[in-house]
Parts: sequence; C-alpha cells; structure tokens
Amino acid sequence: MGKAAKGASGHSMVMTGITLPEREPRGDWVRLRTLILLRWMAIAGQLAAILVADRVYGLQLPLSLCYLAVAVSIIANLFSITLFPENKRLNEAEAFFTLLFDLAQLAFLIFLTGGLTNPFALLVLAPVTISASTLRLRSTVMLGAAAILLISVAVFWHVPLRFADGRELVIPRLFEFGFWLSIVIGILFLGLYSRRVATEIRSMSEALLATQMALAREQKLTDLGGVVAAAAHELGTPLATIKLVSSELMAELQGQPVLLEDARLIGEQADRCRDILRDMGRAGKDDLHLRQAPLSAALREAAEPHMARGKRVEFSFAPVDGSPDRQPTILRRPEIIHGLRNLVQNAVDFARTTVWIEGEWTDRSVTVRIIDDGDGFPPNVIGRIGDPFVRSRRDAPQAAQRPGYEGMGLGLFIAKTLLERSGAELTFANATDPFLPPEDRPERCGAVVEAVWAMADLAAPSGVALGKNRRIEG
Repeated sequence: MGKAAKGASGHSMVMTGITLPEREPRGDWVRLRTLILLRWMAIAGQLAAILVADRVYGLQLPLSLCYLAVAVSIIANLFSITLFPENKRLNEAEAFFTLLFDLAQLAFLIFLTGGLTNPFALLVLAPVTISASTLRLRSTVMLGAAAILLISVAVFWHVPLRFADGRELVIPRLFEFGFWLSIVIGILFLGLYSRRVATEIRSMSEALLATQMALAREQKLTDLGGVVAAAAHELGTPLATIKLVSSELMAELQGQPVLLEDARLIGEQADRCRDILRDMGRAGKDDLHLRQAPLSAALREAAEPHMARGKRVEFSFAPVDGSPDRQPTILRRPEIIHGLRNLVQNAVDFARTTVWIEGEWTDRSVTVRIIDDGDGFPPNVIGRIGDPFVRSRRDAPQAAQRPGYEGMGLGLFIAKTLLERSGAELTFANATDPFLPPEDRPERCGAVVEAVWAMADLAAPSGVALGKNRRIEG
C-alpha cells in the first residue's frame, strides 16, 4: 500500500457531495463580544493595579498617562459595542488588529510603569495565545514578533518606578534579563502549544463531523434500499400479473399487428419496471427480512463497490479450531458496512494485484481481517493511523494511484470511528518488513487491518420474529 497517504494525509473519504470546512484556523470564529469582555476584564485589572500602586504602595506613576491609556481601551470598547451587533464575528484582519491594539495598549502601560520591573509585563502573553488559538499562522507569527519587539524595547526605554520618597526601584540586570527571557520563551512556547492544541481540536471536530455525515449518508442509502426492497416485494405480484396478461394478449392478437404491438409494449414495460426495481435495490437492503445477514454476505456487500477495479479480491470464512461451523448471522448496521467498505477501498487502492478478506469466528468473538500485497504502512505513520489528517494537495504518484479522490485524509479515521462505535477493536500492522526487497517478500506482504467484535455486539438476536414490511406513510 505505499502509504504515507494511506495511514495519514492521503486517504480519501469515499463520500460524494460532502464538503468540509477548511482546516486552517479562521478569524471569523472569534466573536467580537468575547474580545470585548476580555478587554473589560483587562481594564478592571489595570485600574485596580494603578490604584493599589498609587494609594497603597505610594509609587510615583505618571497617572495622567496611565489613565489615558486605560481610557483609550474603554472608548474602544464603547465604540465596538455601539457600532457592531452583538453577534458580530471578526474576520482575520479585524481580529488581528483588535489583538494588536490590546498588545500595544498593554505595552504602553508597561512603558509607563517600570518596564520589566513591572510583574504584570507577562500579560503580553494573552493576545499571542488568543491569536494562536484562533487566527492563521501568519497573523500569529506577526503578533508574536510584535510582542517580543515591544517587550525588548521596554527593557531599555521605560519610565522607572519610584517610591514615595523618590527612590528608584532597581533590580539586578541579571534578574531583568531572566524576566525578559522567560517572557520571550513564554510567547514562543504558549503560542506553539495553544496553536497545536487548537488545531488538533478543530481537526478532530471536523473529522467527527465528516464521520457523522458519512454515517448519515449510509443510513439514507440503507433507508432508500429498504423502500426499494419493500416496493419490489409488494409490486412483484402485480408486475407478474401484467406480464402474464400481456403474453396471453399477444397470443390472441396474432392477426392484429397494431394491437399486438401494444400488448408487446405492455410486457416490455413490465420487464423494465422489474429491472429498475432490482437495480435500485442494490443501493441497500434494509427490508425487514434482510436487516441481518451471514457474515460472508455482509463482507461481500461491503466489498462489492470495489470488486471490479482491476484487483483480485479473495474471501475466506472459517471458524477458529473448536468453534461452531455455522457462521454467525450479524446485523447489517450502516456503520459496519460503511466502515468495512472504507477499509476495503483503502486496501484495493494500494494493493498490487490482490486483496484478501478473511472472516473468523468463535462462540465469543468475530474477527475480520483485510490484507493486501502492497508496500504496507510506512513505519513513520503506523502509530498514528486513524488520526484525522487533512491535506490540500497530493503528489503526482498518489494522484495516479487513486484517481478521482480528493485525498481529504479522513477515510481511515471515519472507518475506525464507525467500527469502534459498533464495538470493534481495530489494529493496524504490516504483514512483513516493508524494507525487504520484493523478491524476499511473501505473497501477503502489505498492510493488515484487523477488526474484532465480541459476538454479543455483532450477532443478530436469535429467535426474534422480524414481522412483515410496514406501510410507508408520508
């Protein structure tokens, strides 16, 4: 299976008509009211710090300039509340400049209140952390660079803090350098950490959305199949009657060519109705009498869309030694069919010639194993298989290997999530060392995906009457 793509970013979703939001963080996820609320909290903290420093500790501060800086933030908040609706969401540029304004206002206050001798200088981390969580990488880098520049300037140019008796607050240069270095490291570390966590959360949310959409699509196909299967069942007798009557009419109208042609047309259209219902029924089989199927039938159904893609698909079904010979009858749940179909598609995509699908069972468990003769999972991604990845472009070899797929990289995540929610435990491995030369590899040399269910999670209940098809009422 040649597969950095298979295990990670190259895998497609096997879903048509599903469009996911872009993975890159966007500014319009940020509500203006959220930033306004944070700014009110900052304003309250700044006013409290100024009053305590002046009234309690008697520090000599340029109060007029300090209050001016706070007043600018208050005015900005009041204008934002007045001019914009409560549900306003900021675009990338608006969010960036809002955070840059807060950073500049805080840096100005730090300049007025002793530079890095002011312990509140570390609050410059806040705008950078917010940017890393919500904005694009470029905006975050620019804001982080601005924060480092402003805090570096404050080391050399600032209004010194003075006590009530006029003495200047002086700290050792080594301590001042250490404080500067800790803030710079904090900007870099918290920015990177916040961005990584926020990106993974968004990626997981989008992948789970894709999983729900895939399951909803499979459920719709299954429901459609149920309608078609019920229609075919109910219409079988009328169509057979029409066909019989048309045949009798054709026998009686041999001497009347015009009427004979009409009778022949009735028979042909009855046959056409039968064929249409049969073809539509292939989209799903959720008739009440087909909601459960033998394990072999379910696996063949999952593999059916990929049986004619130029690769040989071989099936084998057998009990584990000492287990009952009769294969289990399982519930045809949409998430199981769709998840297995994704795994089969992935194997067919990367196999050289053959894919093997094996079903084994004991009285307590059911195991499904999908093996191919491709190159296997790359060692550098095998530990991360099943994590959601999104990739915007594919290289030429991968595009040629998987033509027609967008490469959203969510196929294995969707398969893994759907099968695990049905009770399966999945493992991913290579059948052999991918670095072995081709002549030393066994026939089954590619990737191996194994899904194991407890029999109680997968088997259809025995002794339960299915009943008859219900009337569909709109």
